[in-house]
Amino acid sequence: MEDRAAGPGAPYVGRFAPSPTGLLHAGSLVAALASWLDARAQRGRWLVRIEDLDTPRNVAGAGEAIVAQLASLGLRADGPVVHQSQRTALYAKALEHLEQHGRAYPCACSRRDLALAGAAPAGARDANAEALYPGTCRAGLRGKAPRSVRLRVERVEGSGEAVVDWCDRRLGPQRQDVARAVGDFVLKRADGIVAYQLAVVVDDAAQGVTDVVRGEDLADSTARQIVLQRLLGLPTPRYLHTPLVRTDDGAKLSKQTGAAPLALDDPLAALRDAGRVLGLQARGTTLAEWLASAIACWRERVLRSPDDVNALGHDARLAAVRTLPRP
Repeated sequence: MEDRAAGPGAPYVGRFAPSPTGLLHAGSLVAALASWLDARAQRGRWLVRIEDLDTPRNVAGAGEAIVAQLASLGLRADGPVVHQSQRTALYAKALEHLEQHGRAYPCACSRRDLALAGAAPAGARDANAEALYPGTCRAGLRGKAPRSVRLRVERVEGSGEAVVDWCDRRLGPQRQDVARAVGDFVLKRADGIVAYQLAVVVDDAAQGVTDVVRGEDLADSTARQIVLQRLLGLPTPRYLHTPLVRTDDGAKLSKQTGAAPLALDDPLAALRDAGRVLGLQARGTTLAEWLASAIACWRERVLRSPDDVNALGHDARLAAVRTLPRP
């Protein structure tokens, strides 16, 4: 199926899509600020989507609190906030399409089964990493009860849909053989929850997202999402993965590593800290002044000039955006 990339002429639509498993912290603010700046610098729309499908991990009231945190920082969405939990019919339709075309199949394997099979991690950088699936249920369940649903990733040696080449606006050219790195990955979990990879692809397309700006820990998910976009006939956005905020021992700052919620008694200080991670030398004594300066810095460093943003093609932006801090 032909890949329909989001072309440079399409009206810019960006998004920030946090999970309500806790409040924003310093690391998640970097991604939120970068996505907001990229949208504002290109005079586009910026959306907020609460990714609340993983109900066992959700914290009551966290989604609303995140939106309030963003507003206190001057980061407001250009439209209603969307919740994934209210969009399950869209995911069911996409899953049905894949099943009808023989690309999705039931799987009876448990985590223990995969561990006994000696499956290896899919990628250390990926927050949504899966074990490498050995294909146990590809040929049928052999009388076992189905647990999850997986995507049948076609294995074509050295080429084909499983080998995905894409270019990150900060990290540069990327390649992943999804068949070798992940195998047939999960689309619907054993607990009945639609997996992140499918939901995010469906949502980005439904919301017309042209540019995904998110943390570098999600870069390894991109190839799987592009495979799904191709199979579902959906456009592929441009991607930019931002630097991560790390703990003293080098681990990604996250809720799992004990990241404290943002202290918003001084919103300007929080923005300045996030801006420093992005390498921006923004100035201002008020939120409005600092954000305006940050937009100008983003245009100058990432998009070269505010005057030729709309004229720049995707390849031109690639060279410019790499002035952001690199690994």
